[in-house]
This record gives sequence, structure tokens and C-alpha cells, in this order.
Amino acid sequence: MTNFETPNLVIRGFKIFKERLDLNIQNDLISDLREIVKVAPLFSPHVPGGNKMSVKMTSAGKYGWFSDSKGYRYVSRQKNGNNWPQIPNSIMEIWQKFVSLERNPDCCLINYYSKDAKMGMHQDNDEADFDWPVLSISLGDDALFRIGNVEKGGKTDSLWLNSGDIIVMGDEARLKYHGIDRIRSGTSNLLKNGGRINLTLRVVD
Repeated sequence: MTNFETPNLVIRGFKIFKERLDLNIQNDLISDLREIVKVAPLFSPHVPGGNKMSVKMTSAGKYGWFSDSKGYRYVSRQKNGNNWPQIPNSIMEIWQKFVSLERNPDCCLINYYSKDAKMGMHQDNDEADFDWPVLSISLGDDALFRIGNVEKGGKTDSLWLNSGDIIVMGDEARLKYHGIDRIRSGTSNLLKNGGRINLTLRVVD
């Protein structure tokens, strides 16, 4: 595992890289994401309790992340039976720059947040190998990111994530709870209709 970059901030082990993707790179990423959504449309997953998540999501890679009444898991095919699209090179290059040249991610989870969407405190613990970090890319409107502990509850820290920010969640941060409390609508012109996109790259197997 190799990290070629130095973070601007480290909070509870979360390595935060501010404004590392310039506007040209961000626009290229959005163009590639549009192609993904054409063949793997965004959907609103149901949580095991039956409610729908407020974010819409899709995936690229060997696996996609999925949730329904049976629980949270990775699946190798979309609900329509099709494979997930490949992770574009534009996204893979970010992983290779910030995480590793040796091992590529198996999944790129794509979350779209409208102005009222949020993500409750959660762990990323559906993967088989926690030695590899989760890499997060923020695109679009600002989001209030909250960082907690390995166990639920207790004191938390929060910071605003901006378009072009990157987080690497590995080592002591790998299983800490985290979430998005709110979106600051209108803070970015990257997306035509506003909102925020978050990409998370994961090693699943």
C-alpha cells in the first residue's frame, strides 16, 4: 500500500486532502459518471427496516453495493441481471495516486445527495479485508461530514467537505462511524441541477 500524497488534515485517523481535484478533473469525472448512470441508473435503496434511503446510488466495478429488507451487501450484478459498468480510468487514477498502484478497488459506490439528503452514522464493514482503506471523493455542493468512534455514540468531530476534496479512511479510521449531516445547497455549480456526488472506492474481496 502506497500513499504518495500528504493530507492537509488528519482527524481521528481520517486523512483529508482539501481541493486536490481541479475543475477540469471534476468535470471529466462527471462526464464519466453520466456514462455509468446510463447503464446502471441511480436508485433509492431500502434499508432492512423498510424505509428508503434519502440518497440515490449506483455502482461501478466488479461489485455494486446493495441494500434491501435482507440487509446490506455487495452484489455482482444489477437488479436487472446486467453486470456493473467498469470503473473509469479517471477514477482509478485517483485511487492509484492516493492509495495503491498494487491493488485496484473492486467497487466504486456512487451516492447522489439532493439538497435534503443525508447519511446516518455508519461503518463501512461489508468488505472482507479491512487492511485496505476506503477512498472518498466529494463532487458538487458542500457537505457536513461527521466523524465518530469505532463504537456507536460518544463525542464526534465535524467538518465541511468541498468539491474536489478526498478522504482516505484506513488504519485506525477504517471502522470508525461517519456520516453526512446535511448538504449546503448552491455552493457549487458543478452539477447542472445542484446536489452532491460522493464516490467511495473499496476493496471488497
